Amino acid sequence: MGWEEKQVRGYSEFVQTAQRYHGRPIFALFCGDKDAEGKSWCPDCVTAEPVVRKELHNMPDESVFIYCLVGDRAYWKDPNNEFRKNLKLTGVPTLLKYGTPQKLVEEECFKADLVHSQLRLLN
Repeated sequence: MGWEEKQVRGYSEFVQTAQRYHGRPIFALFCGDKDAEGKSWCPDCVTAEPVVRKELHNMPDESVFIYCLVGDRAYWKDPNNEFRKNLKLTGVPTLLKYGTPQKLVEEECFKADLVHSQLRLLN
C-alpha cells in the first residue's frame, strides 16, 4: 500500500495532521461523530464510508487519507463552526482533495465512479 491513513476528530486535529503531511497529496473524508456502537449520527456518512474505503487503493502513492469526525450533530449544524467557516464545507459526508476546490458532497460520495475519479486526481 503506497498511502497511509490518519483518523482525527475536530478541526484543530485536522489542521495539525494536514500540516504534518504538507507536500503530499491529502484526501479527507469528513463525517459526523460516531456513537459507542461505532455508528454515525449522519445516515449519509454511514452509507458513504464503505464506498469511499473501497476506492482508497486508487489514491496516488505517498497520499495521506484523513478520516475526520466533525463533531456532534448540534456542532455541525452551527453555521459558524470551523469546518463551515474555514474549509467551506456545506455538508457531510464530504470527500475532498485538501488545498484544492475538488470535492464530493453528500450523495455524490455514494457513487463509486465519482469517488474513484476524485481519488485519482493528481493536481
